[in-house]
Amino acid sequence: MSEAFDIYTLLFLVLAVVIFIRLRSVLGRRTGNERPPYDPYTRADTKAGTPEGSVVALPRGRTGRAPVAEASGPSPEDIEERLERYAAKDTPLRESLTEVMRADPSFDPAQFLDGAKGAYDMVVAAFAEGDEATLKQLLGQDVLEGFERAIAEREQRGETLQSTLVGIDKADIIEAEVKGKQALVTVKFVSELISVTHDADGEVVEGDPKKVREVTDIWTFARETASRNPNWKLVATEAAN
Repeated sequence: MSEAFDIYTLLFLVLAVVIFIRLRSVLGRRTGNERPPYDPYTRADTKAGTPEGSVVALPRGRTGRAPVAEASGPSPEDIEERLERYAAKDTPLRESLTEVMRADPSFDPAQFLDGAKGAYDMVVAAFAEGDEATLKQLLGQDVLEGFERAIAEREQRGETLQSTLVGIDKADIIEAEVKGKQALVTVKFVSELISVTHDADGEVVEGDPKKVREVTDIWTFARETASRNPNWKLVATEAAN
């Protein structure tokens, strides 16, 4: 009996009960309504009255530029800035390019010529390779049909064409006009080209693989000004030499 009621054992039991009661009063009891731990990677709760998963739009700030900046066409100052390097004042070319810009406010001669040079390179390469898929993306219907006929005739003869564009020395806008809703811009290209045609046996039938020729081409590009497609297509070609 002395062991069962050992004084030290009794003291430890009393101390344990006291500690449990103190902890319970400090920490409280779980009721099932506690707020979950904060998770910084979870989106914030939606506001009352907002369906879960919807987005609450924020007010838009001012951009400093009206969204209809060019709705009525470019300003005279803008036209002057864009055209000063490409067409002299009081010339027919300046007037016709101004007409193009008023019909197509996005038209910029510098950007247009960069695109025209890229198109020239791609068309020359695609024609030599017989790549009609690429040509369809770059050419208007009439020009495409002419290129396709030339490719078909070349293949019937068993000939192959190798063209290497060494470089484009000059690319100048020489004409422009607006017909209905279509803008047309004509460019004169002066390029250096190596062009060689081989027959079915590999013999050279035209051109010289070691000779660089200066070639002058006059190409006309067009696009529908009302179209959202910004691309121009080649609709007429003329060889000046």
